[in-house]
Parts: sequence; structure tokens; C-alpha cells
Amino acid sequence: MNALNRRVQNLEEDLENTENKFVTADQKLDKAGTAADDSERAKKVFQAKAEEDEKKIIALEKELKEAREKAEAADTEYDEVNKKLVVCEQELEKAEERTDVGETKIGELEEELKVVANNLKSLEVAEEKANQREKSYKEQIKMLTAKLKQAEARAEFADKS
Repeated sequence: MNALNRRVQNLEEDLENTENKFVTADQKLDKAGTAADDSERAKKVFQAKAEEDEKKIIALEKELKEAREKAEAADTEYDEVNKKLVVCEQELEKAEERTDVGETKIGELEEELKVVANNLKSLEVAEEKANQREKSYKEQIKMLTAKLKQAEARAEFADKS
């Protein structure tokens, strides 16, 4: 009986230990359940955040693609404008050369015009002098003609007398 009492006492102690272990395990299970719930909530939060981040990444990748396309278009337009600028600069150089040649010709023509104007003035002065001489010669011719007629008339009169 003693042995049976000890055995019952041992069993009661084992039962008490087992109940304590059960209570501890149940508490640990509750804590683990709470931790699992917390982890599940955190997981959902992280998943939602990851989904938002994925959407942001997709949107940013789309924006990056559009920005690259715009940059390529701008580069292409820049190249075209640069080519036009080079052509315009070449045309400007040619126009400046033509302008320089034109200005040189204008200077030469102005100089030639001055010479022609001086020649014209000289010719006008010479013409005026020639006109004056012509007028003078005509008057001399008239006088000489008149004298000749008088001399012929005198000579005729002298021949008749």
C-alpha cells in the first residue's frame, strides 16, 4: 500500500507536473498563436506594401521608358537642329563672302564712278570751252565773211572803175 500510495503520489506529482507543463505549453501556444497572428498581420502589411511598391516600380519603369523616349526624341531633334545650324552657318559664310565681294565691287564701282564723274565734268568744261570757241569761230567766220564780201565788192568796184 505504501508502494501504491507512493505510486499514486508519484502519479499525482506527474499529473501536477504534466498539468503545469500543459498550462505552460498552452500559454506558449497562446503566445505562439498571438505571435503567429502578429506575424500574419505583419505579413499582410508587408505584402500590401510590396504590392504598392511593385505598382510604384511599374509606374516608375513606365515613366523611365517615357523619359528615355523623350530624351531620344530630343536628341534626334537636337541633331536635326544642329545639322540645320551647320547649314545655316555655311550659308552665312557664303553670304558674308558674297557681301565682301559685293562691297569690294561697290567700292571699285564708286571709284570708277568718281573717275567717270570727273571725266564728265572735264568733258563738260571742255564742251563749254569748245562751244565758246565754236561761237567765237562762228563770229570770226561771220566777220571774215563780211570782210571778204566787202573786199570782193571793193575789188569788183575797183575792176569796174
